Amino acid sequence: MTDDKGTPDAGDTAVDPGVFFDRLNPDMCVVTAVAGGERAGCLVGFASQCSIRPPRFAVWLSKANRTYRVARSAQYLAVHLLTRDRRDLAQLFGGETGDEVDKFARLDWHEGPGGSAVLDGAAAWLVGTVVHRIDGGDHVGHVLDPVQWGGAAPEGHLIRLSDAVGIEAGHPAD
Repeated sequence: MTDDKGTPDAGDTAVDPGVFFDRLNPDMCVVTAVAGGERAGCLVGFASQCSIRPPRFAVWLSKANRTYRVARSAQYLAVHLLTRDRRDLAQLFGGETGDEVDKFARLDWHEGPGGSAVLDGAAAWLVGTVVHRIDGGDHVGHVLDPVQWGGAAPEGHLIRLSDAVGIEAGHPAD
C-alpha cells in the first residue's frame, strides 16, 4: 500500500523498485581517476548531466570498486563515452579489475587537466573538477565542473546497459 503521495507503507513487502529500475537502459561510460600515483578506471552506468547553469555532470562509483578508492582522493575525473564499436574498452574497464591488471598499459591515453587520464579511443570525453561528493548508499556521487572536453563528430550509437549485459564484472558489486 501507499499513501496519497505514493510513499510505500513501512510494512509493505511487495514494494519492488525493480519495476521501475529494470526498465532503464542508460548510456554506459568509462570513468578514470588519478590520485596518489595511482590510475584507475571502470565502466559506469550511473552518470548524467545534473545542471545546466552552471554546467555539471555527476558520476556514481561503487564503494566496492578500486576506481572509487582512487577517485575519493582525486581532484579531477575523466568521463568517456564509447560507441558500440569500442566494446573492447567497455570489456576492459568493466570486465577487469585494476587490483590485478594495469588497464592503461593496454591502450592509448593521454594526460589531461590535473593529471587526469583521457582515453584516446573514446567517442567523446570530459574532464571535470570534483566539486561535491554525495554518499548515496553503496555508491558515491561525484559532481563534476567540466574544465575540458573533446571528441569526434557524433557518429554511431553509444554503448548502453543492454549492450554491456554480457560483460562479467571484474570486481564484485558488494
